[in-house]
Amino acid sequence: MSTGNVSKDGSVPTVRVGGLETVTLDRKELASLMVEDCMRSRDKGGESLPKLVFSSNGQGLALARQDASFADLMGQADIVHADGMPVVLFSRLTSTPIRQRSATTDFFHDAARASEMAGLKFFILGSDERQNSAAILAMKRMYPRLQIVGSHHGFFDDADDLQVCEMVRSSGADVLWVALGKPRQEQWSVRNRKNLGGVGWVKTCGGLYAFLAGDVPRAPEWMQSLGLEWLYRLMGDPRRLIVRYLLTNPVALMTLIFKTRYRAKS
Repeated sequence: MSTGNVSKDGSVPTVRVGGLETVTLDRKELASLMVEDCMRSRDKGGESLPKLVFSSNGQGLALARQDASFADLMGQADIVHADGMPVVLFSRLTSTPIRQRSATTDFFHDAARASEMAGLKFFILGSDERQNSAAILAMKRMYPRLQIVGSHHGFFDDADDLQVCEMVRSSGADVLWVALGKPRQEQWSVRNRKNLGGVGWVKTCGGLYAFLAGDVPRAPEWMQSLGLEWLYRLMGDPRRLIVRYLLTNPVALMTLIFKTRYRAKS
C-alpha cells in the first residue's frame, strides 16, 4: 500500500500555508501513509512512539497566531493536513499546492476503508458517552470489518491520563482517534505521546463523532468546495458559533495572507 509521494527516507512533501508545514497528499495517499506508519510501528513492538497527526483549519490557524503555546504544539506534529478549504486555496498560490482537502470528517472514511483492508485497529477517545457510542455504532454499520478495540469518553481529568493511555495500549490499537476539541486534544496528544508506545498514529478529530452520530449535518458540497462550511454551521447554530467565527475568521485570513510561502515570481 505504498504511496509514491513519500520519499525513500520516509519524509512527506509539505508546503508552508498559514505558518504551518502542511502535507500536500490527497486523502487516499494520507490513508496509505497511515497504514505504512502503523505497520512499521507494529514491527517495532511497543518501542516506537506514535506519529501525531493534527489538522489545519481556520480555528487552528487563529489559535496558533494568538497563542504561542498552541503554535508550539502544532509544530510538534509529525503530520499536519489541510482540514479547511481555505488552506487548500491558499496553497494554490505556492509552488507545491495541496492536491485535495483532507477534512477529518471525510478522511475518516478513507482511513476506515484502508484499515479494513490492512487489519488496523481503532481506539475511539473523546466526546460524551452517548455520542461516542453512537459514533461507534455508525462506524460498525458503515465498515463492518473495521476493528474497533476500545473507547473512552472525553470527560476525564489530567490525573487520569496514565490510566487512559494504558487502556489504549493494552487494547492493541494502531490508530487512536482523539476528539477533545481544540486546543485540549493537541495538548493531550503532545503531553501523552510518551505514554502511548506501540500506537502507530494519534489522530486528532474535533467534531468527527458528532457528524458520525448524526448530531451535526455536513454542508452541501458546493459550500464545502468554496470554503463556506463555516457559514453553513453558523446558520445552523448562530447563538453558539457567531462569536467564535467573528473572532477567529479574520485572524485566520490574515494568517493565511501573511504566513504562506508563496510561489516565487519568475
